[in-house]
Amino acid sequence: MGCESVGLRLHPLASHHVRDPSDAGLWLDWGVPSLAELRDRLRRPLERELATGCRDTVVVGGLERMLAQLAGPLDDVTALLDGYGALTPDQRRPVLEAALERLAPAGDGAERGVPGPSAARGRTRAAANAAPHEDAEAMLDVPLEARALPLAAHAPRKLRELGIERYRDLLEHAPRRWEDRRTLPSFAAAAALEQATVAGTLLGRKALPTRRGLHVLRAVLEDRHGERLGAVWFNQPWLERQLFPGQRLVVSGRVKRRGRQLELVVSGFEVDEEGPSLSTGRIVAIYPTTQGTSQAYLRRSVDALLRALPPLPDTLPAKLRDELGLVSSDRAWRDLHQPPDEAALRAARERLTFEEYLLLELRMLLLRDPDAAGRRLSAPQEVLDRFREALPFALTGAQERTLGEILLDMAAPRQMARLLQGDVGSGKTAVAAAAVWVATRAGAQAAVMAPTEILARQHYLNLTALLWPLGLRVDLLTGSVAGREREAVLARVANGQTELLVGTHALIQEGVAFRDLGLAVIDEEHRFGVEQRRKLLMHRPDVLVMSATPIPRSLALTLYGDLDLSVIDELPPGRRPVTTELRRANERHAVYRELLRDLSAGQQAYVVAPLIDDSEALDEVSSATRLADELRALWPERVRLALLHGRMPAAEKDAVMEAFRRGERDVLVSTTVIEVGGDVPQATVMVIENAERFGLAQLHQLRGRVGRGAAQSRCVLIAGDAGRETMKRLRIVAKHTDGFVIAEHDLELRGPGELRGTRQSGLPDLRFGDLSQDLALIERAREVAQRMLAADARLERPWAAPLRAALQRQQRAVGFRETL
Repeated sequence: MGCESVGLRLHPLASHHVRDPSDAGLWLDWGVPSLAELRDRLRRPLERELATGCRDTVVVGGLERMLAQLAGPLDDVTALLDGYGALTPDQRRPVLEAALERLAPAGDGAERGVPGPSAARGRTRAAANAAPHEDAEAMLDVPLEARALPLAAHAPRKLRELGIERYRDLLEHAPRRWEDRRTLPSFAAAAALEQATVAGTLLGRKALPTRRGLHVLRAVLEDRHGERLGAVWFNQPWLERQLFPGQRLVVSGRVKRRGRQLELVVSGFEVDEEGPSLSTGRIVAIYPTTQGTSQAYLRRSVDALLRALPPLPDTLPAKLRDELGLVSSDRAWRDLHQPPDEAALRAARERLTFEEYLLLELRMLLLRDPDAAGRRLSAPQEVLDRFREALPFALTGAQERTLGEILLDMAAPRQMARLLQGDVGSGKTAVAAAAVWVATRAGAQAAVMAPTEILARQHYLNLTALLWPLGLRVDLLTGSVAGREREAVLARVANGQTELLVGTHALIQEGVAFRDLGLAVIDEEHRFGVEQRRKLLMHRPDVLVMSATPIPRSLALTLYGDLDLSVIDELPPGRRPVTTELRRANERHAVYRELLRDLSAGQQAYVVAPLIDDSEALDEVSSATRLADELRALWPERVRLALLHGRMPAAEKDAVMEAFRRGERDVLVSTTVIEVGGDVPQATVMVIENAERFGLAQLHQLRGRVGRGAAQSRCVLIAGDAGRETMKRLRIVAKHTDGFVIAEHDLELRGPGELRGTRQSGLPDLRFGDLSQDLALIERAREVAQRMLAADARLERPWAAPLRAALQRQQRAVGFRETL
């Protein structure tokens, strides 16, 4: 009989929870064969096929025709047998046996052996030895096409859509969340809940049109106590072809009463498989999936793998596991997929999160060649004293501390690789200048590379002011330096006359040849591509990376894990914090009236917009060009306004910035091109349009362009979107002036993002870790990684073999630069 049978009206239901559904026009499909009948029909030809040695082509043809009619009610079996005719007889036998096991009557569940969580924990080595592969690692590396397990004939194609091509991929297909379904409420208990997840057998369903043209599918479920519950789906017409009487469903949704009838408005559901359930009576894994691949199918596939898989070898030595209080790798993966309780799930996640961070820390530390010979760059104390005496200010305690860490590295025979970070205005440039002074006094050259011409020119001016009085020769090389001027700079660099070369990526272009590069300072390093950085480092200089973007320690220890960390956590005395105001879009006119008063008093201001030009798709978002036009029309001619954005030629950008720096312009309307590099002490006001379009750390960086002089400065954030979440996020910037606090909030809200070019660096996405929450675990993983590499610098000893193999697999998977 076909699956689209004509329904008969249901007789009144004997349940005090559900009103007679006939009053609501509910239909049950008594004409549709039950699942038990369908199982019997399919089992008989399968048994005949198995008896013939899996070679009967007549049976195969009949099977394929029958399977075409059973796509809905027995999807797990049809999936298993899909493509059966194309298999060899030897490949057919395990598929047939698995299909017959699933078609066994529901009462034979004990013989079918679908384990519960407690049974999963009690698996023995003897049971594991029944697996198709004796060695777990060898088995996991087998492609699904080899059909080592009878998952389904079309499993390789179906699972490939999820990135699962080998059994290891299936094991490591981590759940995205878990649901506690150990004690699902009865239908009677669900009546007292607003939201509920319940399980029951589908008695019938019927699609009902409505006057408004909506599609409504109504169904009746029965639970194990014989109680009945209505279920309703809206605007999902395809479900009528997927739901059949006799199926066990797990449904979630909002509970409501429809007259005297209790009803569940379904927000999500699963079709549970026949026999012992992997979807109820336990803590259930919910996997990332695609349309057409059900949760029940994934759970069954993972369960088949776990039952066949021998115990996994551990990446961590047993002594270290005991010291750290971690479960084994085998226990962790099994309990991740089929946790017996919350404690086991927590332990599994902690183990796998620690291992994820450990591999990342090992990877980053191995990027540093332990045998990379640097050179000893040091100078007598009186040379450093001469630098300090020439400064127009005294270094802060934090500057002295970080400078001491840098000078110790430079004086060591090993190549320095250090990250210097600090908040806006903390004095990183002065520390870098001291390092440059020491390197050049030791007879080497130094280079400072910045990502933009504006920032490079700013560094050139600042470093020249600090070092020229000491007799240091400083040159600038950017894309706009051309012709004879460029040739002269290159000649001085090659013959060693230039002691410090400041520039952009022009420093690593063909034709730039240092006589003796000893120190490379890379500012805003995450803005450079990986290959750009490596070209500058080919001479093996000591490397000092500077970041004006405060980076949470957890992020610094991972994305910058190959670098030692120095933090300037103190601002120079006397700096006034910038006050920050949060305003709504309907207050814009008031903001610009106040700004005009500031300009009339002789102050200078930045106005920042997120776009260069207007966009039809973003008509509510301000652009710099339109804003400049509007302000020219709004303000009197005496207000001198300039426009700056990234599409302008480099020479024009430099001219505009220089005119603003000299006080020849009152207002600079700009995009984020001024985020780093602007140093104008007279600028006291920063207005940021559509502040919600920027990250919190970016807003803090923009705010740092003001407050560099003695006068009190202020920043105004104009929110184009005044929604609750937007205002809550922007208030973080308005409330806090500490960039590290803001960076922690930004990490929590947005994730690691593109800091340090994570995509191009080949760093893997974290599957288990949360950088905003896991600092203690990251620090522990780094300490263990350092201990391991101190004991075995290349992980070549037997105890390190599993770790080495895991790193090499990860290396192949994400395209890491070869380090092992």
